[in-house]
Amino acid sequence: MRMYHITLRKLITLCYNIFNFMVVSMIQIIFEIPDAGNIKDKRRVIKSIMAKMKNRFHLSAAEIDLQDSISFCQIGGAIVSNSRTFGESVLQKAFAMIEKDNPVRIQDMKIHSEEF
Repeated sequence: MRMYHITLRKLITLCYNIFNFMVVSMIQIIFEIPDAGNIKDKRRVIKSIMAKMKNRFHLSAAEIDLQDSISFCQIGGAIVSNSRTFGESVLQKAFAMIEKDNPVRIQDMKIHSEEF
């Protein structure tokens, strides 16, 4: 009988290569739109941000809460890939774009990934 010695890292890599994972990476952002005087102004800014997320980063995005607030918004976005690091790096780039290119104040941001 032949004995094989394998490290835990090699075993994990082997299992990862055999069983392909689907990774869903998600972002949740709460921000303030200080220049919004009414709901129409808020919607214009939100639609612009979500369109950029969809077009530049191929994310699914939606306004998920705080719809009745005039100056605050909560949006969520998600991307499906086979790599946690890839998905989270895309979300970090999308967040940097939102922070840089839009007249908003970030209140909170969370990124999370799940493997299936």
